[in-house]
Amino acid sequence: MPGPLALLRTRLARLGEQGRRRSTLLRRVPPLRDLLELAARVGYGARGFVYLSAGVLILLAAVDLVGDAVGTSGVLDWLVLRPLGRLWVFLVGLGLAAFVMWRGLQAIFDVDHEGVSAHGLRTRLGQAVSGSSYAALSFAAFNLLVHAPGGDPAAEGVERSREKAATVLALPYGNWLLVAAGLIIFGIGLSNIAKAWREDFTEYLACSAKTCRRVAPLARAGHVARGLAYLPLATLVVLAGLRSRASDVTSLGAALEAVERQPAGSWILVIGALGFVAFGAFSFIEARFRRIRPPRDLNPLA
Repeated sequence: MPGPLALLRTRLARLGEQGRRRSTLLRRVPPLRDLLELAARVGYGARGFVYLSAGVLILLAAVDLVGDAVGTSGVLDWLVLRPLGRLWVFLVGLGLAAFVMWRGLQAIFDVDHEGVSAHGLRTRLGQAVSGSSYAALSFAAFNLLVHAPGGDPAAEGVERSREKAATVLALPYGNWLLVAAGLIIFGIGLSNIAKAWREDFTEYLACSAKTCRRVAPLARAGHVARGLAYLPLATLVVLAGLRSRASDVTSLGAALEAVERQPAGSWILVIGALGFVAFGAFSFIEARFRRIRPPRDLNPLA
């Protein structure tokens, strides 16, 4: 006997078909599966735009053509101050929201058929964590439409991070909570580096074997760069928790700036920037070639 979710889905599909038969306008609307696929591809494109922009800005900062290096949220702060910036930020926010929707379908409804094995559940948990991070980035984009940054977006990003750290430190056992947050960031960085070596990034691409071989290195370089970028920030957050000092916390962009001040730091920053560009480029590849399979049944354990 079908469950309540299956019955609800059947009734909604029946109502949709009735509406299409009665309305010329509704007949022009693509099926839900096509709309979900379009949203997912737009989401991958939005992610690619953010990382490609971040990589270019970090590269320009490394050669002293712009001020400070920025992280993914810093890209939005920079972009909103450019001509037509609010329109760009609005479109990026919508694209990231579409990507969050796709991550939800991956994590909850297992559209990639990862299953409920230990490996499958770990993968789906990672997709859920990824979705939550892009949800925060999408919210930040829409928030910039209301509260645009002032003259120094980088400084405002650091101040926001320190305010959040101070809020955590004010909680019971707040210093240990901050240490735990830093360790989580550290774990995310290491998991990206590990994923670069063990993941088959072409598994979900519908492209020729030759094309897949050419684009796979972009994904590996991008994940290594993302993972390494998190490590300085994670270290500073852990130290802030151990010292109970919110002033030790900084933003991802400021952490990259600290790396640049080290011996050979500019070269390290250039390599990281090229990795971000590679990850952005691979996201555009996914927007074009990824196999998008919207779920047929709304069953989280299917």
